[in-house]
Amino acid sequence: MRMISTEMNAAKSFEPLAARILGCLKGIATGDAIGKQTENLSRRNLDRWYPDGVRGFEGTPGTVIPRYAANARRQWRIAETTDDTERTIAVARAIVRDRAVHHVSVGRELLTCVKCVHPGVRSLWELHQSGDPAHVAGCHDGCGAAVRVAPVGILYRSSRLDEIVDAAREASISTHGGSLAIAAASATAAAVSAALDGASAPDISVHATRAATLSESRWPGLPGRRFATALDEVQNHVRQSDLNPETIAASCFPNTPLTIVPLALALATVLDSAERAILLAANIGGDSDSVASIAGGILGARRPQTVNAQWYAAVRRVNGQDLESLARELAALRS
Repeated sequence: MRMISTEMNAAKSFEPLAARILGCLKGIATGDAIGKQTENLSRRNLDRWYPDGVRGFEGTPGTVIPRYAANARRQWRIAETTDDTERTIAVARAIVRDRAVHHVSVGRELLTCVKCVHPGVRSLWELHQSGDPAHVAGCHDGCGAAVRVAPVGILYRSSRLDEIVDAAREASISTHGGSLAIAAASATAAAVSAALDGASAPDISVHATRAATLSESRWPGLPGRRFATALDEVQNHVRQSDLNPETIAASCFPNTPLTIVPLALALATVLDSAERAILLAANIGGDSDSVASIAGGILGARRPQTVNAQWYAAVRRVNGQDLESLARELAALRS
């Protein structure tokens, strides 16, 4: 009877964690797909394509997003996720297999990913051109590591900050070896971990800043370009704004390494709803899918019920991803 009781208690404690992890993954995928509709648009062009703003999926899921109809590389579909989600799942697969984070294993999984593999995305292109899972990027400071690093934060509890930062680097260096990229990945992983542990929004911000600071002390970049500083500055801008897309775009438009991830982390801690953060990111423009994906993942972990269920149902139907099973596998590893 004692053994049965122990197993039942373990199951009860497992389920809330799995629900938070699933909320994180749903937030990532949903934010990615909603944000893709406005990716790389300026505020002026966003108003031209979406005069009423983005209110969700603007069209029928599964059909081509109108602005991508003439895209020679890929005709992205409404509710289709991008390489951000594809590579998040790849990192998760590597972690589930190894029960740890090793850059060679991550590199092996990334080589199986097919979205956005072209010379226009140099970081991913160089890895695929090498064909080597042990490839280590010597540069690249974009957000491509941060958008896929949530599984690192899922694996380690927030009290294990040293391990989070080391693992974030392991998950990054296949494509992103720059100091800013590793710091952004460290901050994102730490924020996800703290959110899963039920930390308050201010505490999540503190964890993210500490992780970025620790990362930059270990792998410093150029003087005057500190991610931790940018994180605080962007958060202050967002806190003092009226949370209007135009206002935020004017002060911290997400098109550089020092605005994209900082804006995502700011939205994730200033707002209390994944749905609201995703919509705000989509209506700001710039690297909107990355901002919406990261913010949606953190808020999905904080408040799983705020991920729009109808949006996620469309994402699941169009992409066929089994995030439920992945969440349960990752929950079993968290320590």
